[in-house]
Amino acid sequence: MTEIPAASSEAHKRIKTDQPHTARIWNYWLGGKDNYEVDQAAGDQIRTLHPGIGDYALADRLFLGRAVRYLVGERGIRQFLDIGTGLPTADNTHEVAQRLAPDSRIVYVDNDPIVLAHADALLTSTPEGRTDYLDEDLRNVDAILEQAARTLDFQEPVALMLLGVVIFIEDDEEAYGIVRRLMAALPAGSHLVLSHTITRPDMSDVDAAVAFWNEHGTPKLTQRTPAAIAGFFDGLELMEPGVVSCNRWRPDDGEADLPAEVAMFGGVGRKV
Repeated sequence: MTEIPAASSEAHKRIKTDQPHTARIWNYWLGGKDNYEVDQAAGDQIRTLHPGIGDYALADRLFLGRAVRYLVGERGIRQFLDIGTGLPTADNTHEVAQRLAPDSRIVYVDNDPIVLAHADALLTSTPEGRTDYLDEDLRNVDAILEQAARTLDFQEPVALMLLGVVIFIEDDEEAYGIVRRLMAALPAGSHLVLSHTITRPDMSDVDAAVAFWNEHGTPKLTQRTPAAIAGFFDGLELMEPGVVSCNRWRPDDGEADLPAEVAMFGGVGRKV
């Protein structure tokens, strides 16, 4: 485990090191150091139940990069609201966006103390742009929007990034409602980027891995069918190729050698 910055000691006090945590296991699968032995053990056990599950972390990270490059380069987006940020790693949203458009503005949102403890890594903006970090829960829509407005101009298009975070909202009505409320506050031309683990009859090993996690880890995960995930984009113009396995969303040439199909699906939709 890397040393936690002294300035984040209050966040450190909230970190539970005796129970595996999703963000830290994700970090472990990505080859990071911000995890504990309990996370490594759980990650290895999950990988035993479903050997390919570690590919989800990389698939989701690559999807993030492709989606951000698409939005900046082809859609002219310069503002990003990234909720459920996760632990900082290579090619975070602001790094990808500001590499192409240095004036990009990014607000990160997460309520995980381990993420908060390392939030300084998310605030290394270019001089022309800006980044900010909010310690908020996805459910606190009004508070997120109010605070994000200090950095983002909601009169201009914003990309709402919800990668692997809606899985923590078990109730479907609540999950859809949160996404609708967030998108309703954004102007036309804004985009939704969302990824989510799926459940499907031919992926029973994934169900077994998720069941193990929900028994031993925190927070609990909710799987949804590809059709249910597509429902988050209702009312939006869904960009090609639609809601698909993250590895099949506009893959780059020479990308990491990953299976074409992983049980992490994603899509990008535009508000018209």
